[in-house]
Amino acid sequence: MAPDIEKTDEEWREELTPEQYEVLRRQGTERAFTGDYVYNHDTGMYRCAGCGADLFSSETKFESGSGWPSFYEPAVAANVEVHEDRSHGMVRTEVRCKRCGGHLGHVFPDGPNPTGLRYCINSCALDFDKVK
Repeated sequence: MAPDIEKTDEEWREELTPEQYEVLRRQGTERAFTGDYVYNHDTGMYRCAGCGADLFSSETKFESGSGWPSFYEPAVAANVEVHEDRSHGMVRTEVRCKRCGGHLGHVFPDGPNPTGLRYCINSCALDFDKVK
């Protein structure tokens, strides 16, 4: 299924920082423990840095020790989609923003209850709206 927001590569390059472009549009990964939201404990909503779609609530964020923000479920399931990723000689489940198709990270079956999932998401793929 095609994303709701379609832009040219040039438009994405103009709108995103180089790091955001590398992650969101080229399926890159930021270095572990370097992202702005790894240790964020504020209450609020994590949105897609590419299109602003609501993705994850701080209520489902947990400390995984992986070096990336981790969540046990999306805030709005309809805004997230998963795809098989066979890159780098591994089989993983890629997480994308359904609205713009941006690569967010991967989901693994080693998270806490109630879902048992760990959505391991790149900080630079996210914006955060703090609840005041």
